[in-house]
Amino acid sequence: MRPEAEVIPIEHAPSRARPERCRATTSSGRPCRNYAIDQSGYCRVHARPQTASAPAPAGEAGARERAVSILSGIAAFVRRRAAGDYHVDDLGYDPDLHRSVLLPLAAPLYERYFRVRTLGLEHVPAQGPAMLVANHSGTLPLDAVMLQYAVARHHPAHRPLRCVGADLVWRSPVVSHLARKAGNVVACDEDADALLDRGELMGVFPEGYKGVGKGWANRYRLQRFGRGGYMELALRRRVPLIPVAIVGAEEAYPMIGNIKVLARLLGLPYFPVTPTFPLLGPLGLVPLPSRWIIEFGEPVDLGGYPEDAAEDAMLVFDLSDRVRDRIQQMLDANLLRR
Repeated sequence: MRPEAEVIPIEHAPSRARPERCRATTSSGRPCRNYAIDQSGYCRVHARPQTASAPAPAGEAGARERAVSILSGIAAFVRRRAAGDYHVDDLGYDPDLHRSVLLPLAAPLYERYFRVRTLGLEHVPAQGPAMLVANHSGTLPLDAVMLQYAVARHHPAHRPLRCVGADLVWRSPVVSHLARKAGNVVACDEDADALLDRGELMGVFPEGYKGVGKGWANRYRLQRFGRGGYMELALRRRVPLIPVAIVGAEEAYPMIGNIKVLARLLGLPYFPVTPTFPLLGPLGLVPLPSRWIIEFGEPVDLGGYPEDAAEDAMLVFDLSDRVRDRIQQMLDANLLRR
């Protein structure tokens, strides 16, 4: 006969060590609810920023150390430039400039001024092509910069986000150069296909000028999503499509008026009037402090549609409208959460 199995009482069964919570705090000041991934005591999201075992010093000493770190990084960047130790791809993206200079310059806005809170970053894939579809607002496109920073700095894979820019971006002398260096591309099929062929993350803002230039009375009300070109591309390439809702940009530059005569004279889609611009001149370009939330929604499944789905204009319009509705729902929920 086989011996009977030994019965171990529950109270004497060996217990597993309970994983520790992350030691970091979120942008809202609350303790992070993720679990630590190693002995450092930080989760995947906060492990990269916390390079030392002890928390970053606060107050004047902390600000001084951050400034020294930024300056030392820029000095190392200058040395690499002088030695020719850098690479620029055929679309103009300069990873070293973006990582060493542009992102650190955006860090104070993201981390301290707007205190951006991110949700759902786990929905952004760690590798392979994907398309992030976001709402657009705020008179000046700071939302695109904050979105790029969120993915590059707070996603576990620290991936660059290559956004699609409208023609006005590329007509501006200084802005166009920096936009290229930061990885942005022209809104055309050739550049978009090139990004997806390389397995990059691509960011699109289907509202375009209608979104970024809408007045204060229409804040957080999504405008029409154009002709659905982004959806045609997503259906044709079968890439994950991730809706993104950005709350906070509307209050950074609240647009209370539009001087259409000046807009026509200057060849602009709109000439904004905000509480500080043009009244305060260049000082009016300083954004107002606002609390931001960036939420990354669950990917939209496009796998069940026929191969020629991108040629069906009605289907493209319907799917684009569904994505728009989902982003609007995310915006409404985050406004209540904030």
